[in-house]
Amino acid sequence: MVEVLYTDRLRLRDWSATDAQAALKIYGHDDVSRWLHTVERIPDEATMHRVLQRWDAERSDMTPGTGRWAVTLRDSGTLVGGISLLPMPVPEADVEIGYQLAREYWGRGYITEAAWALARWAFQHSLVELFALVDPENSRAAATARRIGMEWVGESGKYHGTHLQVFRLRPDDLTRACQK
Repeated sequence: MVEVLYTDRLRLRDWSATDAQAALKIYGHDDVSRWLHTVERIPDEATMHRVLQRWDAERSDMTPGTGRWAVTLRDSGTLVGGISLLPMPVPEADVEIGYQLAREYWGRGYITEAAWALARWAFQHSLVELFALVDPENSRAAATARRIGMEWVGESGKYHGTHLQVFRLRPDDLTRACQK
């Protein structure tokens, strides 16, 4: 079980099998799924349900400070997105922050708010830096990385079949971003 996190407007919680229909609006939407480098576009609710079951099974093998959270509106419980801290497949055991938001909720600052909360949590759990890997054409994700205080540090080699922009966040970067 991941720790439940709260912000002023959001609740970050474990994914549930009952989230499949709402999650499909995120992971099945072309405007969202085109940027995912670790998850294919989900074609239907049954497939989404299987993905959520797989995520649940993987939870027990997660290293401390990592996990997957459903992002919900605090007042209504409406599922609006997903956010994760996952180990990157590199020898250094770096951790990648990933975020997805249902198209209808873009532009409201939800992912920035969720990412700040999750990054604070990660740094409290002994992580010293987080990375985001962003497709060079995904200007919205790059802007979000910068808003949460991430610094562009270069490009990856081929990672999941493509070259990606690499952003890094350290505790001091987060503190400065949250004070703006």
